[in-house]
Parts: sequence; C-alpha cells; structure tokens
Amino acid sequence: MIDLFPEGPYWVIDFLPEQVPENSPGQFFAVEKYFLQPARLGELRRRFAEILLKLSCYYEIRVCSPEGEQEEIDPDPEALSARIHAAEEDLLITFPAEGSLITLNRDDLYMTVYRPSEALLERVKALALSEGLFLRGPKQ
Repeated sequence: MIDLFPEGPYWVIDFLPEQVPENSPGQFFAVEKYFLQPARLGELRRRFAEILLKLSCYYEIRVCSPEGEQEEIDPDPEALSARIHAAEEDLLITFPAEGSLITLNRDDLYMTVYRPSEALLERVKALALSEGLFLRGPKQ
C-alpha cells in the first residue's frame, strides 16, 4: 500500500479552476456550504465516480479506507459508485502499476492525486474536464 500521506507535489481535482486566495473578497464559504448540501454534493460525487470508473478501464485500481480495511481490487463498478456516492468514509484509490494514489475524503469538494505518472495525469486532466471539473497542479 502507498503511504497515506505521500511527500512531494500533488494535484487537485476541484470544482474551481484555482485555489481561492485567503484574502478574497468573494463568498467562498457560502458557496462551499451550498455545494455541501446533499443534492449538490451528490452531483459532485457522481462526477468523481465517473472519473474513477473511467480510469479503471485503463488501470488496475485498489480501493480501501484509511482505517486499513481489506483492499478491493478492481471493485464492481456499481458497488464503487455507490460507495463514492454514500460519502460515509474516506477512500484511498491506488494505481499499483503507476505508484499513484487518489484520495477522496467524505466531506471534501475535491479529490487529491499523488505521484501520478505522465499518462495517468493526462487521463485525469481529460476526464476532469469532461466532467466540468478542473485539475490544479502544484504551486510553482
């Protein structure tokens, strides 16, 4: 299993194209609260599920929670989608052949991608855009 807190750069799959500055005059927290409502969060999680399911067409994936439960190797698509939609647990999705990890926490509006290969990163970017989401890379 890949370290739970990998070092190094990471990418974020998000509904916003860039991180909101701390001193922004906008209303980020009100918008965040809106997107955390069950219907809106459900739609966002549907998009995350679509990305992960499509990635599983190209790669073996392994899914577990950080609590160390048994890893599921290439889980059934409907079961994985239901698990993502339920938002009852944090999930770790590993790509063993790539040495990569995607995390999805139950109350987050984003997924985090750690140590992606170039090919995986390109696929994640294309799939995120197809779902109306953005891929933000490490700060330069």
